[in-house]
Amino acid sequence: MKQATPSADDTRRFRQASQWLGQLDADVAAELAAAGGDLALLIDRDGVIRDVASGEEDELELRQWLGRQWADTVTDEGRVKVAEMLASPSGAAARWRQVTHPATGHDIPVRYRVVKLANGATLAIGRDERILARLQQRLLQVQQSLERDYLRLRQAESRYRLLFEMTAEPMLIVDAASLRIREINPAASRILTGSGNLPGQPLVAQVNAEHRDRLIAFLGAAGTGNSIAPVRIELARSGEEVALSARLFRQQGEGYFLVGLATDRDSALQPEERLTLDLVERLPDAFVLTDSALTVVSANSAFSELVHAATVEQLVGRPLGDFLGRPGIDLDLIRAQVGEHGVARNVATIARGIDGGQEEVEVSAVRTGDGHAHYAFTMRLVARRLRDLPPVTRDLPRSVEQLTDLVGRMPLKDIVRESTDLIERLCIEAALNYTSNNRASAAEILGLSRQSLYSKLHRHGMARMDDTDAAAE
Repeated sequence: MKQATPSADDTRRFRQASQWLGQLDADVAAELAAAGGDLALLIDRDGVIRDVASGEEDELELRQWLGRQWADTVTDEGRVKVAEMLASPSGAAARWRQVTHPATGHDIPVRYRVVKLANGATLAIGRDERILARLQQRLLQVQQSLERDYLRLRQAESRYRLLFEMTAEPMLIVDAASLRIREINPAASRILTGSGNLPGQPLVAQVNAEHRDRLIAFLGAAGTGNSIAPVRIELARSGEEVALSARLFRQQGEGYFLVGLATDRDSALQPEERLTLDLVERLPDAFVLTDSALTVVSANSAFSELVHAATVEQLVGRPLGDFLGRPGIDLDLIRAQVGEHGVARNVATIARGIDGGQEEVEVSAVRTGDGHAHYAFTMRLVARRLRDLPPVTRDLPRSVEQLTDLVGRMPLKDIVRESTDLIERLCIEAALNYTSNNRASAAEILGLSRQSLYSKLHRHGMARMDDTDAAAE
């Protein structure tokens, strides 16, 4: 006959307990209870704690539980668990349940397992979980610290990769052992092949066969760590001669060369011209150069960051109206001001990002005077400018709260007239600020004739001397 497989509960018990433990005296049972956990509670039929055994330093505080209901010594969340443990029948499979005891200055989390005694009392054996809780807390803190370090590493990697991709200088990263190209930026791709399919290819294959030995010798010298002058080599694809520089660096035990290429086109620039281009690229304000049709020709990194573009190359050839101003209004107004005055200053508008976001900016613009006119725009975030403004000292018009306070002291028609004057003045001020104090453009935005605008300016005490003369005309 096939023997029955013992249950999981049976495997945790002695099979000959009655033979060897039947004469177990009280002192030995108490020792077993203390050895089974960090503390033990003897609880009578009514759920009252009659005795406590603990080897912890806070045993004196645990002694205060004597004579109290077990459920009264735990938090509200643990009362149900205590009731379920006390109500479990004798001989039922017991399991560990965790409750929390509030104590002076701290809480004591304890995992209990109860054993029903023959006289109807209950023995609760508990294990102090404070050490485990501290370990879990430290583990959580270490995990959070690792996640923060990983996030900072990813952000730094993204910044350096973005700089590597955006720099106008042709750059490559080459494996020092195999001399194969690992990374290449767009500027270097345009010089070597015009495509980005070079990673994994040997660097020497991009050089004229007659200059390959010179390149290998140069990289061998650069690998010693010495700073040596660039070597001039001829490219295999175009036959163009370039000045190649290299510097060794190590990452995770592997050696790599940071290789730079300089063409005669770069050296044709005067030092002052290169300095100007470098300063424009480093400007904190966004800079954009467009043709006469307001199509983007060039821009600096601040503009690509403003419109959330990864590289400037994504923006070249696209209409500036895709990123700046409200369609059909702002750019036309800026171009009209440049045509009339030669410059537009601090025109308030918005810059729209590729991802749909937008920022309030102030735009200034100029135009070249040659036959092939180009426009140059600078943009500054309004939030940055507002931080630098001095506090406003002039008296502002009445607020809405002040107007509502007039109810009961003035007739309604007088309150409405004063409210209308307030709104009219605020709108005129906003239009003048938006058009950089251009009266004609402000009148067009407000839908007024020039004479009507001058009349309202005079009525609100905002007119200038030339406004009075224009209104008379």
